[in-house]
Amino acid sequence: MQYLGLLFEILLLALGVYLYLFARGLVKVKDPERAARAEAFRTDNATWMRLLGLALAAIMLLNLLVRLGG
Repeated sequence: MQYLGLLFEILLLALGVYLYLFARGLVKVKDPERAARAEAFRTDNATWMRLLGLALAAIMLLNLLVRLGG
């Protein structure tokens, strides 16, 4: 059961990093139509996505460090 919790924390850490990278515009989409929609969404919501991504990644990283270090 602890492995499931560890996997869940790693997935949430990856989600936080992905959200931050998407908000910064570093995640590219190959399809031009989807890229235009993603860019419009990103420009409208970049501020809160950056903050949420950083917060989620930081919290999950601390959780992982406490779990693996303790």
